[in-house]
Amino acid sequence: MERKVAITTDSTVDLTPELVERYHLHVIPLGIEMDGEVFRDGMDVVPQDLYDYYARSGKLAHSSAGSIGEYEDFFRNITEQGYDVVHVALADYLSCSQRNARMAAEEVGNVYVADTRRLSTGIGLLAILAAEMAEAGKTAEEIAAEIEEQAYHADVSFVLDTLEYMCAGGRCSSVAKFGANLLKIKPQIVVYDEKMDTGKKYRGKIQNCRLQYVEEQLHDLDDLCLDRIFVTHSGMPQEEIDEIVEKVKSIAPFKEVLVTQAGCVISCHCGPGTMGVLFMRKSRVFQ
Repeated sequence: MERKVAITTDSTVDLTPELVERYHLHVIPLGIEMDGEVFRDGMDVVPQDLYDYYARSGKLAHSSAGSIGEYEDFFRNITEQGYDVVHVALADYLSCSQRNARMAAEEVGNVYVADTRRLSTGIGLLAILAAEMAEAGKTAEEIAAEIEEQAYHADVSFVLDTLEYMCAGGRCSSVAKFGANLLKIKPQIVVYDEKMDTGKKYRGKIQNCRLQYVEEQLHDLDDLCLDRIFVTHSGMPQEEIDEIVEKVKSIAPFKEVLVTQAGCVISCHCGPGTMGVLFMRKSRVFQ
């Protein structure tokens, strides 16, 4: 008799509690460190806490990977209930979380780790696909292999409202930050297979930049997988979110337009006002 399959991931998946429950996902929280104390992402701390901390102290919160022991306990709690596990993992090049998960998987057994090469709801798209395959009766090994292939089809990018947090974290220079502020440049950050890099640079008011970005991301209708799209942000006024959602709906007939707020791991690097549309393409995004 084939074993049942459970789908696991970590808190960088940036899904709402409702979606986690709907797809029967198991989520391990990563750590957020402030003043030497580690908090659990989404459980002990939320993004606004990070923004308040930075405004108060001038220091960034830092994310920390789950330890091998934490992953072992997490996986074993599920496998001991008779499940095989597919762990839909944060990109290996972004964190040692996946490496720790792989070492834990070897120790526990019956755990298959799939490298998404993605972050945020780019992982969420793939975790949902994995859950749908598990529901359809696919084996854990089959699901993990298919997720690693589908990862190439996940289009993941964001537009930043501010370079303040990137600069504070050493990811851009103060000169670049000054120039961006002076010229009102809002850069697009694109998640490639082995790196994150700057894409197009938009200019003007942030909401106008976001709307232009959405149009450009969704212009090739024939290449879009229309099951679902995520509008993911790190803190925006509701009226601006609603305007983005309406823009998406006016361009492409997605079955679901899902809105989520990025958790602490993502938000501590990009700061408030960041927004992206994340979706699957029929063609590979990157070869």
